[in-house]
Amino acid sequence: MSRSDLEVAAALAEEAGRLLLDLRAAPGLTGPELGARGDAESNALLLRRLAAERPDDAVLSEEGGTSADRSRADRVWIVDPLDGTREYAMPGRDDWAVHVALWERGREITAAAVAQPALGAVYAGGAGYAGGAVYPGGAVYPGGTVAAAPAGPRVLLVSDSRPPPFAADVAAAIGAEVRPMGSAGAKAMAVLRGEAIAYVHAGGQWEWDSAAPVGVALAAGLHASRIDGAALAYNSAHPYLPDLLICHPSVAAALLAALARHS
Repeated sequence: MSRSDLEVAAALAEEAGRLLLDLRAAPGLTGPELGARGDAESNALLLRRLAAERPDDAVLSEEGGTSADRSRADRVWIVDPLDGTREYAMPGRDDWAVHVALWERGREITAAAVAQPALGAVYAGGAGYAGGAVYPGGAVYPGGTVAAAPAGPRVLLVSDSRPPPFAADVAAAIGAEVRPMGSAGAKAMAVLRGEAIAYVHAGGQWEWDSAAPVGVALAAGLHASRIDGAALAYNSAHPYLPDLLICHPSVAAALLAALARHS
């Protein structure tokens, strides 16, 4: 293997992001048709590249690219070729992303990348990699080192389409305001950048929605768990995850306590 798993994850997320930007800029496609085309073309690219770069690994993809034997595999790439399809198809929206993550048996997510193409950013990190999270402009935060808690008003991010019914109560417990945003990856990276204190989701997700964001967040020193504090586990036979919490570690205990009271 000429490139590390982390390099593969970052390169593939960036390449798929460029494809999506080009497709979005081309004339003739709009709305749901653009979203569907973006999903399909980005997925095809990722599957081709993974087959070439890691032919012995299994794949779990939102767009149906699932290896039949992945439950027995020791290495599974979990990808979302276009997280935030609805937002991608809306002119001017930047809250959409590409997710590429590697799950390894006994180690969970070991390499992950989240590309936010409309921001020109790729974030990458994983267990065992000192690189941590890569920020726009080329700055690198070492693994396990997280930015200071955001100054000013606290923001708690929730799904644009499925906000938790208890969001206002949980936000009040830490003195935050609730703000909706599309794409799990976009919300997680906003916490990473210090633009929000936390991201809470309870409307149900699939593993490809959170695997890469969680891998990058944990590498950068953020807290990531189920909303009851349980560890997140991937490559399940049924790849459904009901809920997710990603937050700055300084508020993790308070948020988990508030979630226990209100969720």
